Amino acid sequence: MIKHYIVVFLFGLLALTACSSQPTEELQVIRTTMVTSGDLSVINRSTKVFDWHPTMFAVHASDEVNKQVVVAHMKSAISKAMLAKGYRQATAHETPTILVGFGLALESEMSDKEILKRAGLVAGLSTQGVDDKYEKGSVLVALFSPHNPQPIWRVLAQGFTELDKKPVDREQRFEQLLSTMLKPIPSVI
Repeated sequence: MIKHYIVVFLFGLLALTACSSQPTEELQVIRTTMVTSGDLSVINRSTKVFDWHPTMFAVHASDEVNKQVVVAHMKSAISKAMLAKGYRQATAHETPTILVGFGLALESEMSDKEILKRAGLVAGLSTQGVDDKYEKGSVLVALFSPHNPQPIWRVLAQGFTELDKKPVDREQRFEQLLSTMLKPIPSVI
């Protein structure tokens, strides 16, 4: 009888270890962390018009990265997310009710310590155990009242990017990230 239990136990242990899995590198590099700060209650249904913050659109990346392309893509992705929530961009002769600023940094150009110093937030994504072909990137989006220099709300996300990947693939993942980051902003539809 004891032999029977031992055989069943060993068979169960074998089946259990055969079914276990290790996290793959791909799963490690798609993880992101996010942190937010501020009060979105000041945004109400009359807050429908946004525009870009006049000075907050920084890109801290290596010379390999075309910063103008990144800024244009950030603006496009943020606009898409804001339009989906019912906001519209201010025209040339219109005063916005909300200003949107943003920044992007690769770890090789700006450390978490520097991000904390400049943005007041840090998401704390660990790079331990991640292949060197991936680089940690940080994305900050902040909302401002046109009458106040301090942000009313901000979100910082950190994730991994593969600079060798096709731009279309990176852009799609980036748009998904920004949509997730801006999800807490209330719809005004």
